[in-house]
Amino acid sequence: MNISAVIERCLKEGREFLLEYEAEEILAEYGLDVAPAILAESPEDGVAFASEAGWPVVLKIMSPQIIHKSDAGGVKVGISGEAELREAWDAIRKNAADYDSGAEIRGILVQKMIPTGREVIIGSSRDPQFGPVVMFGLGGIFVEVFKDVVFRAAPVSEDEAAGMIEEIRSAVLLKGFRGEEAANIPALARAISRISRLVADYPQISELDANPLRVDANKAWVVDARIILSAKEEE
Repeated sequence: MNISAVIERCLKEGREFLLEYEAEEILAEYGLDVAPAILAESPEDGVAFASEAGWPVVLKIMSPQIIHKSDAGGVKVGISGEAELREAWDAIRKNAADYDSGAEIRGILVQKMIPTGREVIIGSSRDPQFGPVVMFGLGGIFVEVFKDVVFRAAPVSEDEAAGMIEEIRSAVLLKGFRGEEAANIPALARAISRISRLVADYPQISELDANPLRVDANKAWVVDARIILSAKEEE
């Protein structure tokens, strides 16, 4: 995959963000485990994928004009069968048209649900002084309410990423708290390190969020991703 070409095509189209499937393909190129998905052009495509990958699935609208998919009613979760998928497909298309009648619909992402594991967030931004910075924290209320996150200048090694995990106040929740199975910390550290290398390698990436990323005893799965671009490459 030519990541530079994907970014350049996006910028030439006048887009400041990659569509989710584009962002997830780039993360997969950097060795992250991404929830299996297909960009479907029809409900039949979605049904065929779900029948092979396994139900339930999530449906998400893919449009260059719709960055916040949930705000547009463009996300349906927990789809467990063909009839439900077809109904959700029609609802998403209608919601998108109501939200922006001129929006170009490039398909609907049909993604296998990853129901287990702790939700975490890995993000990045560009600091005027330090350049690319990577952020890690637990998802949900720990990010929104407690701001339980840590930052490092990118890139970071896997050992440095493991140190970031240890620094958050809620790290104990990843270690088998109250009988729950421990999360795969090495897999999570690899994900942090690889995302930090991605944003260091491509200065056109001004912001990146893998949120949520679900980590269980086996893997750290990216289930949603957002990449914001800047036409100006920062030093």
